[in-house]
Amino acid sequence: MTQPNNRPLILAVDDEASNLQLLRQILQDHYRLLFAKDGARALELARQEGPDLVLLDVMMPGMSGYEVCAALKAEPGTAAIPVIFVTALNDTADELEGFEAGAVDYITKPVSPPIVRARVRTHLSLVRMEELRATRLEIVQRLGLAAEYKDNETGLHVIRMSHMSRILGIAAGLTELEADDLLHAAPMHDVGKIGIPDRILQKPGPLDADEWKVMQSHVTIGAEIIGQHEAGMLALAAQIALTHHEKYDGSGYPRGLRGEDIPLAGRIVAIADVYDALTSKRPYKKAWSEEDALAFLREQKGRHFDPALVDLFIEQMPAVRTVQQRWAED
Repeated sequence: MTQPNNRPLILAVDDEASNLQLLRQILQDHYRLLFAKDGARALELARQEGPDLVLLDVMMPGMSGYEVCAALKAEPGTAAIPVIFVTALNDTADELEGFEAGAVDYITKPVSPPIVRARVRTHLSLVRMEELRATRLEIVQRLGLAAEYKDNETGLHVIRMSHMSRILGIAAGLTELEADDLLHAAPMHDVGKIGIPDRILQKPGPLDADEWKVMQSHVTIGAEIIGQHEAGMLALAAQIALTHHEKYDGSGYPRGLRGEDIPLAGRIVAIADVYDALTSKRPYKKAWSEEDALAFLREQKGRHFDPALVDLFIEQMPAVRTVQQRWAED
């Protein structure tokens, strides 16, 4: 019976035909399979077919499994393919060498069919989770860009302010993982502008009181678009969307939060967002100089911005300048 083409593709590599036949019997009901009896052929198939996972023997004539694994990890097109060693070598030193070569797991021969199936299923699930995470981040970033384009901003603004937010987050004591979540959540800060009428969002002159009330609603619209999440990056994105216009002295919106009642992420993004907006050229204004923009941040310490975070941001100016140079507008 022909297998569906959407089944994961596994490359099995072993110089013993009997071992390949055993792997076929174990896996053929659930996966598409490729086979190679030496390292050179394995590399050729990996480059051509892009398998989802490689089952790799260690002791083979010519290239060893360790050498094949290292070669796969050295090439951008195959580096992300998980490799599981299937071998008779069972010393701790052998396993360590396998992991150092880039393998994700190590199965010793003679193999147990349930263990092979379980390990393969686990590592394919991890690959799928990473693909879903990357797709989710891409969607979040694209929604952030959509809001900026509607507001006549450039997509580079959300990139710069997100990296500036990450820099400030690290300086403020966030872990690398927390700072990465901030980097990926910050582009959604103004997503609620999608729900603001163009006649208000793009009005060339000052807004009247009613129009300003509508404009302010973009923060609650943004939080509603992102939705309620118990934890994780999307929960952080909703928090940022809702709080990045709060001010340290309580004069911001939508809830008039004061001081450290404003979540840290909202206080961080407020500084990065304003600083990049000030120093960027727009159709309606010239770019402010770094000196003038920093003077504004200092002047607004304790009013608009968290004083301690302003000081930390200023200390990080070399890294901030690098972000501005890397994603400079033409």
